[in-house]
Amino acid sequence: MAKTILVAGYGSGISEGVARKFGREGFQVALVARSAEKVRRAAQELGDAKIKAKGYAADLGDPVAVAKLIDDVRKDLGPITVLHWNAYAAGAGDLLTADLNELRKGLDVSVTGLVAAVQKVHGDLKANAKESALLVTGGGFALYAEQADAAAVQYNAMGLAIGKAAQHKTVGLLTQKLKADGVYVGEIVITGLVKKTAFDFGNANLEGSAVGEKFWELYQERKVNSITLG
Repeated sequence: MAKTILVAGYGSGISEGVARKFGREGFQVALVARSAEKVRRAAQELGDAKIKAKGYAADLGDPVAVAKLIDDVRKDLGPITVLHWNAYAAGAGDLLTADLNELRKGLDVSVTGLVAAVQKVHGDLKANAKESALLVTGGGFALYAEQADAAAVQYNAMGLAIGKAAQHKTVGLLTQKLKADGVYVGEIVITGLVKKTAFDFGNANLEGSAVGEKFWELYQERKVNSITLG
C-alpha cells in the first residue's frame, strides 16, 4: 500500500523541504494551505519531479475544516502514514494592542487544529504504527528563556510565541500518549531563520531542504522525540 504524508501548513521553506524529501523516498504528498492556487502550483512542481502530490485548501485552525480535509485526503490518496504539522498564525504580534481574536486564532492553528488532526488520523497511525509518525515544526520563540522572549518582542511575534509554546507542550503530551500505540512523534524546534520564509530578512541561515532531511532522519531512526536546530 502506498504511503502518504499530509503536510499541513505548506510554504516555500521547511514544508517544501519535507514534501520533497518524503516524496523522493516514495511517499505520496498531500499539501495543505489556505491558498488553493498556492498548493495547486506546488503539487504540479512536485509532479514534474515525479512525486505524486495533490493540493488542498483548508483553514487549519478550524477543527471542522481539518476533519473534512483529512476525509478528502483519504479519499484521494488512502490512509495517512505521516502527519507533518507546520502550520502557524502570525497575528497578535503586540500583546498590548492585539485583536484578541488574532491571539485565539494563533492558538487554534498551533494547538486546536493539530489536536483535531491527530484525533482524526489516530486510527491510521495506530494501524500502521511501525511506519507512521506525527512530525511537528516547533519554534524557538516557544522556549522559556529571556533571549527568546526578547526576540519575540523584537520581531513583533508575541502571539506566535504563545502559540508555539502551547504547541510544544501539546507535542510532549502527544508523545507520551501515542507511545502506548507505538506511534513515533518527532519535533524540530527551529531556533534559527529559515530561507524563503516570512522571517528571512536576508540573513537566514537554514535551508528548508536541510530541515526536511533532518525530519527524515528523525523519522527513520525513531529514537529522539524533540531536537533544536538553528
